[in-house]
Amino acid sequence: MKKLISLSILMLLALTLNAQETAQISSADITFEFIAKKVKGTLSGFKSSSKINLSNITESVFEGTVDVSTLDSGNFLRNWSLKSDKYFNEDDYPKIKFKSTKIEGNSGNFIVHGNLTIKNISKPIFITFKKNRNKLVGNSTILSSDYNIVIIKKEKEENEVKITFNFELN
Repeated sequence: MKKLISLSILMLLALTLNAQETAQISSADITFEFIAKKVKGTLSGFKSSSKINLSNITESVFEGTVDVSTLDSGNFLRNWSLKSDKYFNEDDYPKIKFKSTKIEGNSGNFIVHGNLTIKNISKPIFITFKKNRNKLVGNSTILSSDYNIVIIKKEKEENEVKITFNFELN
């Protein structure tokens, strides 16, 4: 009888472990738009150490970096200016980092709270995600001036940047 109960518990445990559907980010497209200037661009080469539990999304960890050198606004001179020490200061702060702190919702629609670090300045942000098959599409809005990247000096709110994340999962 003890063997039967032990075997049943082991089978239940195995089923539970197999039921957890986990995924990693295999590729990413990150786009941004400086709203007031109507400047759009991309960041590429996202390196992720995320662990995404699709069975229980709140147990996931979203974490990754992207190199400032990959910033592309479609204009060589603008790219050079944005990467200079006046804005992103690529030489001293070559990476943009994100790490989640909390996740709310379900595997179809969820919010990832975390810290975004630009120029060694970390600020809390949230990203709203929707899952579509093996893709996650997320949106967030930040103020570049919170990271000492001041594009427009008049009003802080005019430094709004919309960011879109397209993550392919494997």
